[in-house]
Amino acid sequence: MDACTLGDLLDAAAGPALRLHTAPAGLGAPVTEAVLHDGATPLPRQPGALLLAVGVRAADAGPLLEAAARAGLTGVVVRGTDGPVEAAETHGVALLSVAEDAPWHRVHLLLASTISARPAGVSGEPGVDGTGLGEGGIGEGGFGDAGLGDLFALADAIAVATGGATAVEDPRQRLLAYSAVPGQPVDEDRRQGILGRQVPASAENTEQYRRLFAADRPVRLPALTGTGLPRLAMPVRAGGETLGSVWVIDGGTLAPDAEATLAQGASTAALLLLRARAARELARHRGGDLLRRLLDGTADDPATAAARLGVDGPARVAAFVLDSAASVPDAERTALRLLDVVRLQCEARYGRHACVLLDGVVYAVLPGPGERHRGLAEDIVARAGQALRVPVRAALGEVVPGGDGLADSRADADLVLRVLDAELPVAVVDEVRARVTLLRLAEVMGGRRELSAGGWRRVLAYDAGHGTEYARTLVCWFDAGCDMAGAARLLAVHPNTCRYRLRQLRQHTGIDLDDPDERLVLWLQLRTLAGLSAATP
Repeated sequence: MDACTLGDLLDAAAGPALRLHTAPAGLGAPVTEAVLHDGATPLPRQPGALLLAVGVRAADAGPLLEAAARAGLTGVVVRGTDGPVEAAETHGVALLSVAEDAPWHRVHLLLASTISARPAGVSGEPGVDGTGLGEGGIGEGGFGDAGLGDLFALADAIAVATGGATAVEDPRQRLLAYSAVPGQPVDEDRRQGILGRQVPASAENTEQYRRLFAADRPVRLPALTGTGLPRLAMPVRAGGETLGSVWVIDGGTLAPDAEATLAQGASTAALLLLRARAARELARHRGGDLLRRLLDGTADDPATAAARLGVDGPARVAAFVLDSAASVPDAERTALRLLDVVRLQCEARYGRHACVLLDGVVYAVLPGPGERHRGLAEDIVARAGQALRVPVRAALGEVVPGGDGLADSRADADLVLRVLDAELPVAVVDEVRARVTLLRLAEVMGGRRELSAGGWRRVLAYDAGHGTEYARTLVCWFDAGCDMAGAARLLAVHPNTCRYRLRQLRQHTGIDLDDPDERLVLWLQLRTLAGLSAATP
């Protein structure tokens, strides 16, 4: 889709608060971004940008229009109803204006959101990033790309309007967005917070947050260190729920109305955070539905569906389930909590991630060749078991070349789940290949009359009617490679006892143990259909 044009912008945002005075290059001129400018710094070269001239009166915008033309800007937005239209036409720069009472941060947010939204949705599937997922990359509580872009735009707008560098945090003191207005003073705490995306922890910090979240208006907080700077902060709330906070560094030059501006900004931040949360939940629902169709083989185009989920190479399906032997008072709710744990751990390692809960089983697609998948599954099982107070099992299917093989990997994982127990809570299909193969053979053979018929039934019937152990003796003999001494050790009897039992077996059931094919079929049937093994008591 083409980039946003001046005409597109006016179609979406024009109204009483935004007016066009002249557009010398026409309404088809591209608009690449909305840039806040405080008038104290030279204009950088930003072709296609729309300049918001904060602090510049319309009547005084002539020199700014000339500078905007040299910088390649598409247009300039000033405050007031009048403006130097002739100067704008002379320099070939569009001139727009906003109403006297329009807050600059709201104007910037409106224009930036409109410009960034123009190319979205090209995939045909709703979702903030075109994938149907829209997960943020900030772990639990992350925001979609559109939500983050709007938060950064809001932080810039608040920073320009208040005169101080601004940051937006979530309730866990993780940095969601921060301003990038040149020339504003910052301190080491801000630098470390941006680098780590987390506010540095300290006892003094804890006390400041306690004061902040107890307030319902902007709070002035002192510097935490001798080289630090004081802050002006405001909690972000909606319906009584604390969604985060907005912080402005007070370098001594904050605007007189900084507190009122910050309160307005926090209100806008609440709307953005709520919108981002709703978009994230909708995207997760759609991503989960897409993954469900991919795993159960009903996706119309598996390769395309996998690409929209971000699977563009080798991957495997991991299945997580609550231990069926454990007593779980509210299994459905606990399974949803397990989904949250799995999603959080996968997002921490792989970024945005699609997980889905199907019939009590949580499925996740693990990308890559698979060397670290088992370790991740073990970590999730340990964390989930501790958090939920219920044992959790994890099964990993085979690594497949691409997304169109995920249904097969899911089938592998489902089989592995059936052979897990307390002694083996986590397994990759290759580790239990023999067990799952026998399990699958039992299903196939049990469903076909010609495969389930034969002498094994006569052996079991004779044992049941006469109290003998011919079936187990046969299985031990087979498992020992048809070695009599080995079978005797498995049975804990004398080898002559084994020989006697096998002679009696031939006589009473008519089974030909000299035929290798019959021995193989008999072993398979007793192992799979009767469920016998050398360890069977």
